[in-house]
Amino acid sequence: MRALAHPVRLALLEALARHEPLTATEAAEVIGESPTTCSFHLRMLAKYGMVEETGGARGRRRPWRRTGAAGFIFPVTDDDPQTSIAAAKLSDLVWSRLLERTRKVLASRPSYPADWEAISGATESVAYVTQEEARQLIAELDAVIGRYQDRFANPGRRPADSLPLEILLFTYPLDAARPGR
Repeated sequence: MRALAHPVRLALLEALARHEPLTATEAAEVIGESPTTCSFHLRMLAKYGMVEETGGARGRRRPWRRTGAAGFIFPVTDDDPQTSIAAAKLSDLVWSRLLERTRKVLASRPSYPADWEAISGATESVAYVTQEEARQLIAELDAVIGRYQDRFANPGRRPADSLPLEILLFTYPLDAARPGR
C-alpha cells in the first residue's frame, strides 16, 4: 500500500494500463510530470513488484510495463490498526482520483462526438435485495466485466476499433449513507 500511496505512482500505473510500455520520458508527457520524477517513481513501483522494465532498453531509453492486471484490490480493514489506517487513506486517495476524473468527464460530455457521448454516462439505481441476492448480483456484474479483462494484458485480443472504457461500480447498503452512521 505504501508504494501506491502517492498520486504520481497512481498516475503512472493508470498511464501504463492504457499506453504500455512507456519510458519515463513518455510517461512524463502522459501524466504531466518531469521525466526525472517519473523515473524515480517507476523505480519505487518496481521495488514493490508493480512494474518492470520490458527488457528492450537502448541507451537511456528504458520502457516499463505493469506486472499485474488493470486495477487492484486491497483490504479496507486488517487486524493491524496501522494497516487499516493506511488502507483507508489509500482508498480515499484512489476513490478521490477516480471520482474527480468521472466528474470532469461527465461534465464535458456535451462536447463529445455523438457516438462517444452515447457510451458515456452514469446510472444510479436502488435494488431491494437480500444479502445473498446482493452477493449474486455482484458476482454476475463481475462476470460480465470479466469477459473483457484479458484484453488488458493481451493487446492482440483487442478489436481494432476498441477503446478503454472505465467502469466504476459501487455497492453498499443505502442505509449506511444516512447522516450519523
